[in-house]
Amino acid sequence: MCELLGMSANVPTDICFSFTGLMQRGGRTGPHRDGWGIAFYEGKGVREFRDPDPSCDSEIARLVQNYPIKSRIVISHIRQANAGRVCLENTHPFMRELWGRYWTFAHNGQLPGIRSKTLEHYVPVGTTDSEHAFCWLLDQIRERFPKPPKRQTTLWRFIHQCCEQLRELGVYNMLLSDSRSLICYCSTKLYWVTRRAPFTTAKLKDADVTIDFRQETSLQDIVSVIATEPLTHDEEWQRIKTGELQVFKRGQPC
Repeated sequence: MCELLGMSANVPTDICFSFTGLMQRGGRTGPHRDGWGIAFYEGKGVREFRDPDPSCDSEIARLVQNYPIKSRIVISHIRQANAGRVCLENTHPFMRELWGRYWTFAHNGQLPGIRSKTLEHYVPVGTTDSEHAFCWLLDQIRERFPKPPKRQTTLWRFIHQCCEQLRELGVYNMLLSDSRSLICYCSTKLYWVTRRAPFTTAKLKDADVTIDFRQETSLQDIVSVIATEPLTHDEEWQRIKTGELQVFKRGQPC
């Protein structure tokens, strides 16, 4: 299956270190050779890169690895195709507009019964079960809330209910954002770690790269990283429970 990577931070932060580990799993240390993508929020805007080639061999991935794009919310994905051919329109993350905001979405898993969920407003461009699930989810949100609810917790509870319905169809691990928060749902496997002062060093599992966060951060920085599998050897990653929705805002779990 695919792998997910997300980041939530209280200040604009680059994801070069974590992305360096993830891109190795896209065909070198892992089997996820069927495309990759990453989305960086900048305010309400999104800077997005996608490529149907393996991330370990992608020149675009090397650009992202070496160019420190600063963002408070990032969603990334490496694909091992199981539904839909290998092509650009089938690479994650997917993006749609709702309430004047860009929503981005990435999924890990298989949903063989997803086409039983009818669509009203949003239509997939590609042929993946993942994009169909995203379109259905936004349809449900749009129907339930024609305007944004006053409390974000109300929205999160409703999204959780929708995710539970999708999990009944198969494996549904998800990252979702509307630029305000990073919403994570776990069906089988999803981990997170929060980095804050006092900072230490960390070493990637998939590349011979070590970073000293003390040299890269200020004392006020708070950054949470979410991944399908822990990316580092020497940090204490927390596992999200099956059926749990975990939301991050400004680097911290809510």
